[in-house]
Amino acid sequence: MDDFVCKKLTEWGLSDWIERFKDEGIDKESLECLEDQEIDHLIPKVGPRSKFKKRLKLFKEEQNTAHQEAEIVSPTHLQREQEEAVDSDQGEQSTAYQEAEIISPTDLQLEQEEEVDSDQAGPSTSDTSDKGKRKLDFQGETPAKKRQRDTIGSYSEEIILSKVKRIMGHVYESLHSEENTKLNAFLKTKVCDLDTDKRELVGVFGKTGAGKSSLINAIIGEFNLLPSGSIKACTSVMIKVEANMHNPKYEAEIEFITNEEWKDELWSLCNILENDQEKEDNEDYRDTVEKLSALYGEEWRNIPPENLMDNKYFREIPEFLYNKRKILTCETARELSAKFIKYTRSDSRDGEGKEVKRWYWPLVKCVTVRVPNNHLLQHVTLVDLPGSGDRNKSRDRMWKEFVGNCSTVWIVTEINRAAAEKEPWEILESACSLMGNGGQCQQIHFICTKSDLLENWDDHSKDAIRTLIFKSNMEAKEEVQKEFSKLNNVKKHFSDDCLKVFTVSSKEFKKKKNLQQDETEIPKIQKFLQNLNDCHSETLNYVSGACGILSLIQGSSCRDMAGSKADVCSILEEKLRNELNHIRESMDETYEAFEKCLNEGVEKSKGSCEVTLRPILRPKKKDLGFHRTLKCVVENSGIHKTGKGKQINLNSKLSSWLTDSIDEEFKKTFPNEGKCGPFNGVISSFSLHTEKLIEKYKDVELQLIFLKTEEEKIKKKLSKIIRNGKKLVYCSLTGTVEQNMQECYEKAAEFTGRDTLKNMRETIEKHLQDSKNIIFKHAKKDMLHLLKKLMEEIMETLEKTLNEAIELSLKTDDHSIPDYSTELELVKQYYEELEGSRDEEM
Repeated sequence: MDDFVCKKLTEWGLSDWIERFKDEGIDKESLECLEDQEIDHLIPKVGPRSKFKKRLKLFKEEQNTAHQEAEIVSPTHLQREQEEAVDSDQGEQSTAYQEAEIISPTDLQLEQEEEVDSDQAGPSTSDTSDKGKRKLDFQGETPAKKRQRDTIGSYSEEIILSKVKRIMGHVYESLHSEENTKLNAFLKTKVCDLDTDKRELVGVFGKTGAGKSSLINAIIGEFNLLPSGSIKACTSVMIKVEANMHNPKYEAEIEFITNEEWKDELWSLCNILENDQEKEDNEDYRDTVEKLSALYGEEWRNIPPENLMDNKYFREIPEFLYNKRKILTCETARELSAKFIKYTRSDSRDGEGKEVKRWYWPLVKCVTVRVPNNHLLQHVTLVDLPGSGDRNKSRDRMWKEFVGNCSTVWIVTEINRAAAEKEPWEILESACSLMGNGGQCQQIHFICTKSDLLENWDDHSKDAIRTLIFKSNMEAKEEVQKEFSKLNNVKKHFSDDCLKVFTVSSKEFKKKKNLQQDETEIPKIQKFLQNLNDCHSETLNYVSGACGILSLIQGSSCRDMAGSKADVCSILEEKLRNELNHIRESMDETYEAFEKCLNEGVEKSKGSCEVTLRPILRPKKKDLGFHRTLKCVVENSGIHKTGKGKQINLNSKLSSWLTDSIDEEFKKTFPNEGKCGPFNGVISSFSLHTEKLIEKYKDVELQLIFLKTEEEKIKKKLSKIIRNGKKLVYCSLTGTVEQNMQECYEKAAEFTGRDTLKNMRETIEKHLQDSKNIIFKHAKKDMLHLLKKLMEEIMETLEKTLNEAIELSLKTDDHSIPDYSTELELVKQYYEELEGSRDEEM
């Protein structure tokens, strides 16, 4: 590999892959020739790979346009671009996003050419003698005229975003060629920080047969994507459904557990098989047989346990052996569905999947299904989730991560027993703490499927049937609302307003004949997803940030305003100090409130921990296989998922008094919805009042515009920091308890033979008796430490970011940076256009 490739990878923020490129002998010439398949091989991780492809595309464009000068050509290019954006249903999304990825000086020229209008006078740059001044002279449009011309709604926003990204890409490359001053480096960082990928996670829960797959297929308009019907669903594999933003193919990416994890799991499964008693009545035994039969067929019974890791059993999936991901690519949804069945489902004697000989789901951690040209998945990922965690630790970690990151959760159940069915409510109760205080879920959607199923349809007219359906749907909704209001544990995390109930029929929706809203509410759910996908705020944020950066660039080259800068700088620094003190006081009060709650929780935990665990350690109902279940619990650090899907978690039981003590305070402090609470609320109200200063100090208006955009950006960044930090704070209570119990679990797991159950119970109970005065105090201390750490991160980030922005905008001049007044005026017009359309919507 030559120095050029090394330099480029470093410049693109991909220095971690230098050795990989070096091993493959990639030089400048081969870099320009790389195809998608070769890039996938070089960079298997999606994030860095996407970034590399984008930079490589830019690099190739620059090679073709490096020596071209900007010149004015045709004013009709924008019109053609908009027509292309809506030319076909299949290409409308991919076109806009492909455009957004291409950034080059030629693109910038085209943008300026598009804005030419011979009847309108616009901003121009006539003086070409200043350093860095470029020959760019164009005439722009007024926002009002542009609004008249834009008749394609959100697509015009995508085009605007694409245009501004091109402008900022050119700005970045120009800055890269200039002297690397402090301001220059700061500006380049700010341009890179503009790019954000908004993605909402929607978790989908529901038992086998409830109609999850059919529902997802119907909602996204891909009726042959997720297999359903006679195939038995697997309860371990998580399936993500998202848009394919890289190519127009249907893809499935299979992520396996590691070899070591399967080896450990085999050891555990073989231990279960060693107990020859109560086979038929033991859930774990039946679960073990199902797993081994799926992967090895019936021959596993005759294979010595030590041979189950032989490579010959994994010839069809070499990716598993090398800890890599398997990619399946197809032209159609039906073809892809047939290919990935064996990775997500269990055995089937008839229907889809009957030809499959081996089923690999026991080895799969997650399957990501990617759908091309689907506008509902543009910024949304649907995740089909098992009802509770998994005995495999990596799958369990991923499950918890997904649940904690869901902004919305769908609970799917059949309408005929929506309120009475136990499993959906058990799912909700078991996961509510991970979704609520321990997560970021804002809405729970209870989706009642098969709303078209009524008895004796033939005895009624069509109108009568619709009336019956409507009545049945309303009754189901009322019953679900009543049942939800009874869930005290769930109500600690969610209010009644968070619940919405939908009644749907995928079958009727697929027919789409004489469809009425009363018969299925799938269109309502689609509208909800469309709102999640709304790119207006993303586009507005990007364009606003770009406007701020360009304002700072222009302001930095202005002269003779030292007095104004000094005055404004002094005012802002004092204002910042006062605002920071206000934030600190609010967070200190919260810290004291949590400390008080936790003190009460510690005392209750110490007095009740043995009683809390008694129903788990000594269940009243006789279970001959309970000693095996408890053995699995202690072998897996206090957590076990039974064959029926029920989860036993000693750690969360022990920490329940602590979490109960803070739940209400936590919900008030870190609400998942809105900009309120002692953290988000005080950050939201934070302001340097730059608008008032602009009125008084017009000569530093450009710098103040930049500071205003920086203030908005840092608020959004802090919102994410708070959201992620509060998850760690809340979950730390159970995590600390698990750490303190680990030694006890390991000791209990060592017992074998006679009196194993008795010895395990006594070991756990004795450990609790001896250490209960320490365990819960440690949990309290760790949580408060993390809370304090979060507070310090918020203060430090806010203070450092704004102080740096004030210094570089008001205390630093750099006259070497090129003139971007033309670009600034253009981006301002785009910003005003977006603001205007938002006002119209409101």
